[in-house]
Amino acid sequence: MPGGLPALARRVVGALALLWLVVTLTFVLVRLAPGDAAALLLPPTGDAADLARLRATLGLDAPMPAQYARWLAATLRGDLGASFAQGRPVRALLAEALPATLLLGGLSLALSFALGVLIGAVQAIAHARGDRRGRRADAAITTLTTVLYAAPSFWLALGAIALFTAGAARWGLPAWLRLPAFGVEDPAGELRGWSAVVDRARHLVLPVTVLAAVGAAGIARYARAALLDALGGDFVRTARAKGLAPRAVYLRHALRVALPPLVVLLALALPGVVAGSVFVEHVFAWPGMGRAMVQAIAARDYPVVLGATVLYAALTLAANLAADLALPWLDPRRR
Repeated sequence: MPGGLPALARRVVGALALLWLVVTLTFVLVRLAPGDAAALLLPPTGDAADLARLRATLGLDAPMPAQYARWLAATLRGDLGASFAQGRPVRALLAEALPATLLLGGLSLALSFALGVLIGAVQAIAHARGDRRGRRADAAITTLTTVLYAAPSFWLALGAIALFTAGAARWGLPAWLRLPAFGVEDPAGELRGWSAVVDRARHLVLPVTVLAAVGAAGIARYARAALLDALGGDFVRTARAKGLAPRAVYLRHALRVALPPLVVLLALALPGVVAGSVFVEHVFAWPGMGRAMVQAIAARDYPVVLGATVLYAALTLAANLAADLALPWLDPRRR
């Protein structure tokens, strides 16, 4: 490892400092945001005295520095507090939402990378051919992936619901194309066995497709650039001069060199498995971390917002640190 333990220690300290900065900034911003958490929880019959008692119960009556010091000390002990709206421990709420997000995020991430690398490879090979047809195909796919990547995910989610739920029934599409739009299972909850598995898979189709489409569009751009860079190397020209088949050149030489940055990109994308897509989960009523975050923000549920932020920030910084440390081992040119 370049630099040894001192370099590792500096990176760890830098990551911890950045984590502290992110959670501190989040704490300040949620406290300064318009709205009063206590006022939202106060019954319509409550008066000013009731509001004062509720603020004291929630710990909102103390000055912001005192609130921050109390929250930070509890967080360092592993106590994320209790939800204002539900009165339950934040750790329990996040633990309940995490499996649904891991399922949705894991499937979409795997599909994003499989499709993204494939599309990027097709673009790079078409561009490297140098003929007019290949360059036109590369330009068309680049335009399509750029538009798809730039499209808001919530807009794509709403469009998918309109097409495959309401639209499918209106236009007389086959029953297998009329996909459920909300939740993770049949609302009646009466399905068992294989029928329940099929029902869960049908509920996954739309959110996974939306997330995978946006993710694959972004990954395809990185895969194309990495493969084009590899195909322009001297070792590729040497392999071709030796008479190797194009398939061997692409798979055994170019893809092997392009793989390290893609593996690093995968490591950087792993936190997204937990973070998921806040808006996509909210649109599809998927009971994951993203939906819990949106509901907590709307209810000014500070402990849940801060707990989710700590989790997101820690995972993102850990993935960045792991990718930074792993890159020299994956790419011999950086050792």
